[in-house]
Amino acid sequence: MDDKVVKAPAPPSIELQSLIDSHGLPFVVIDRDYRIVAANAAYRRNYGEEVLGRRCHEVSHHSHVPCHLNGEDCPHRQVFESGLPHQVLHTHYDAANTPEHVRIQGHALTGADGRRYLGEAIEPLADPLQPAVPGMRMVGQSPPFLKCLDRLGRVAESDGPVLLLGESGVGKELAARYVHQCSPRRNRPFVTLNCAAIPDGMFESELFGHERGAYTGSVARKKGLFELADGGTLFLDEVAEIPRPFQAKFLRVLESGEFRRMGGIELLRADVRIISATNQDLLEMSERGQYRLDLYYRIAGLDVELPPLRARKSDIPLLAQWLMQQLNRSGQARHRLSEEALERLMDYGYPGNVRELRNLLMKAAALSPYGSIEAEHIVFPGWPGAPRAPQAVPAGGATLEELTRRHLQDLLARHGGNRRLAAAELGVSERTLYRKIGKFGLI
Repeated sequence: MDDKVVKAPAPPSIELQSLIDSHGLPFVVIDRDYRIVAANAAYRRNYGEEVLGRRCHEVSHHSHVPCHLNGEDCPHRQVFESGLPHQVLHTHYDAANTPEHVRIQGHALTGADGRRYLGEAIEPLADPLQPAVPGMRMVGQSPPFLKCLDRLGRVAESDGPVLLLGESGVGKELAARYVHQCSPRRNRPFVTLNCAAIPDGMFESELFGHERGAYTGSVARKKGLFELADGGTLFLDEVAEIPRPFQAKFLRVLESGEFRRMGGIELLRADVRIISATNQDLLEMSERGQYRLDLYYRIAGLDVELPPLRARKSDIPLLAQWLMQQLNRSGQARHRLSEEALERLMDYGYPGNVRELRNLLMKAAALSPYGSIEAEHIVFPGWPGAPRAPQAVPAGGATLEELTRRHLQDLLARHGGNRRLAAAELGVSERTLYRKIGKFGLI
């Protein structure tokens, strides 16, 4: 039998518009001169019907120049130079000028005339405005912020434990709520525990509950936070502060999901996702014998580093304006930031991060008599014009407790309220410093 060469069928001629309309996500085709030559229905719904012939940066960025000239990673530039796919994270503006965080997949397309075009599929990231607590939300457009937001969204799709890393004040609880609200557990409880605020002897009762009579003063059964979070998420802030003697018991519960209330014999189960947060190096603590290495590996299944504010300074104006809106809604007189005040806010390193920015704005609002916050109302710790720290007085003029309180107050002021830096200067753990702060009423 003769062997015959079977030719592959010629590819069908498919009309471009029908092809891109098959995309559920917004999809656009752009030429070398940044002009839009085709757009699907989803793209036109987002950015307006009259987009053909316009430049892409004018439509989605509301800018007269390409995004790479504004310091952004530009898929157009990369694809036309290399011909390789390129992915970026951007902030787009829809037809109503509403900002939206998106992931863009750029691919090289070849037209019938042999020319190269850019095809962009645009995927919206989960909205950080919706899963916020009242009066708080994640705000930003900088590349580090968008990269972190994208990472949080991807982590949310999994059901594994999450460890949030970052300095004090970067917004770890907001990030934890974001992960929870973007996850399949969004309609179940979100329960929080600040591990630094619980006395060592109360951890078991707080997490697992107790039966009546389990210890002196327990007059009724109490459900623990682990049980209350069943089906949802338990957020453990300051997870480095879990007492060393309790860590083995906690590890066992995380591995099995089984626990008993204090003083009880009934074996209970709960399906809980753990999100933890810390500003300390848990691996280093494990080397010093302060933290169980197996517990670290159990809670750090997926880790996300939250950038400090100094790494995303371009977000400061947006954050400042948002925080001012919240202060104005809190019943205070209405205030606004001058351009000079915003410029001054950009000149500082913020060791206390977003929390310190909010504190500075609260003080500036109090110092502003006519509602306009000027540069002189922005006073950074240690800068000229900052309130002077209390001066030490002879021992005979104050008690040791009062001198200790003043020293702590001065230390916290110098570090902008950052407990980690203050504890490091004192040479004590952050947990010990927290207790002293509470003792002297400095919280």
